[in-house]
Amino acid sequence: MQNVLLAIHVLLAVGLVGLVLIQQGKGADMGAAFGAGASGTVFGSQGSGNFLSRLTAYIAAAFFASSLVLAYLSSQAVDERSIVDRIESSQPAAPVVPQDVSGDALIDGGAPVVPQD
Repeated sequence: MQNVLLAIHVLLAVGLVGLVLIQQGKGADMGAAFGAGASGTVFGSQGSGNFLSRLTAYIAAAFFASSLVLAYLSSQAVDERSIVDRIESSQPAAPVVPQDVSGDALIDGGAPVVPQD
C-alpha cells in the first residue's frame, strides 16, 4: 500500500510542477486586456487562469494530503529491535574449516591436521 501511495505522490509532484510551469505570469494578462486575440482560445476570453489555478490548488491539496499519509505510515513502520540486536543478527556465522575427504581438517597449506594424543 505504501508503494502505491508513493507512486501516486510522485505523479502528483510531477503534475504540480507541470501545472505551475504551464501557467502564465500576472504580467501576461496585460496583453489580453488590449485585444491580443484571447477570445479565440480554447478557454474563452477569460483565459485559462481560473481553470489552471483551481486545478493547481486541488493537486497541491492532494499532494499535501499524500505527504501527511506517507509520513504517518513511515512513522508506524518502526523496527522494534535495538541497534545492537540488528548488528548481531547481520554478522555472518563462524567460518567453515575445509576438510579432507577422510574427514580430517585441513590447515592453510592444505596439509591434513593430525590429532595428537
